[in-house]
Amino acid sequence: MNEFALIEEFFADCTRQREDVILAVGDDCALLTVPPGYELAVSIDTLVAGVHFAAEVDPAALGHKALAVGLSDLAAMGAEPAWATLALTLPEADRAWLARFAQGLSGLAGSYGVQLVGGDTTRGPLTVTLQLHGFVPQGKALRRDGARPGDRVYVTGAVGDSGLALQARLGELPLTPEVLRYVEHRLDWPQPRVREALALRPLARAAIDISDGLAADLGHILERSGVGAVIEMESLPLSESLQSSLEPTQAWNLALAAGDDYELCVTAPAESHGPIQAVLSALGCPCTLIGTIEEELGLRCRLQDGTPFIPKHQGYCHF
Repeated sequence: MNEFALIEEFFADCTRQREDVILAVGDDCALLTVPPGYELAVSIDTLVAGVHFAAEVDPAALGHKALAVGLSDLAAMGAEPAWATLALTLPEADRAWLARFAQGLSGLAGSYGVQLVGGDTTRGPLTVTLQLHGFVPQGKALRRDGARPGDRVYVTGAVGDSGLALQARLGELPLTPEVLRYVEHRLDWPQPRVREALALRPLARAAIDISDGLAADLGHILERSGVGAVIEMESLPLSESLQSSLEPTQAWNLALAAGDDYELCVTAPAESHGPIQAVLSALGCPCTLIGTIEEELGLRCRLQDGTPFIPKHQGYCHF
């Protein structure tokens, strides 16, 4: 099976067809239409076997997650997903593997109206690169530089579960079968907060998705905005699985530094608290107030009694 047969069989029609796509898979470039009054948001992520996932991973989960991490980036900007391009490096053209990978990719793409419009395939170590494109009204994107002193800091969902799953897979921590199933699903099949982000866009000032760890990712907002923040440790949203598996200090360290959660961290003015809770509750998404933006630079974590909490790690570092 050559490159063109591979593309035609597994990827030419694996996602929905959009009206704003003039020309998609099968030519040197895709031809696309950006609607008037909107800006184009573009993100790209690479997943490498042995670094971001185990080589024996379920191909469907890999296809899902490769798209999910890009959708999460679009969500962090408050952008509506539209198109994707895929660069896939394979050790061999395995039809069964490719069918499962395309199944996972197309399943999530269908949920968010994403069309695969092009890409590339090569032979080599297993590597997946997906570029995502989305639309955001002009001047309305949620950016990292929008936080202001007095803003409240919120986190969607729960954080730390993926880190717990990774510890279990590395043999560092035994978990009950029930907890292991739950946290491994969170790690392998993340659900990007796209709909939640679109609801938050009129209410929030700054946002980021939690991929490298809450402390590191919130730190990016603080740096770009020229502000600091105080985080209340007992307020961190932790799942029952995480709380039942670790002591509080260990759980907080995972929640702050483990990453791979793909939840959203947003800052918003105090008057947005009620509306934020209302719109996310309507979507069935928990949203927790964890701290406050301050003028003093840096991130400060503290306990209820005012004692400082110093994280063991600051987040995932690629190099």
